[in-house]
Amino acid sequence: MNPLSYLSAKTAVRLSPIHGRGLFATADIAKHEIVAIKGGHIVTREQLREITPRLGPVEIQIDGDLFITPVTDDEREGSMLYSNHSCDANLGIRGEITFVAMRDIRVGEELTHDWATTDDDNYSMKCKCGALDCRGTLTGKDWQRPELQKRYAGFFSAYLAKKIARMNKRR
Repeated sequence: MNPLSYLSAKTAVRLSPIHGRGLFATADIAKHEIVAIKGGHIVTREQLREITPRLGPVEIQIDGDLFITPVTDDEREGSMLYSNHSCDANLGIRGEITFVAMRDIRVGEELTHDWATTDDDNYSMKCKCGALDCRGTLTGKDWQRPELQKRYAGFFSAYLAKKIARMNKRR
């Protein structure tokens, strides 16, 4: 079976010091280069509630009530991007599902994204990224933080970029 997601030939999945398996650069990657594209099925939040207990957290949010995710055990591995969270991320989002390098990335670096660039949900968890500027706690509302909006400008999912623009218009 073909994988649902795309991973650049310049990447490999390995054990990660952040969490489980991670995605690593096996060659230098240029700023703005496509690193991964999330594939899967479009499901609602209600459908996701049935999928997550079986497959774990495997989705990317693409709108308020829409997510892209595998739906079967057989699809899970081929949909995974293995981009762990980091408070000092090197990947951002273009559109809804395309992950690009936010800067030049050197061979051997773990490829990470800040979940603030993709998530708008109600959760809070301890961060284990180990970055010097680690926030300590991640929430599904971190995209609302002005310092993160500035830091990741141009690299939020299109869905969150629209929310940020509306929010900043009201200020």
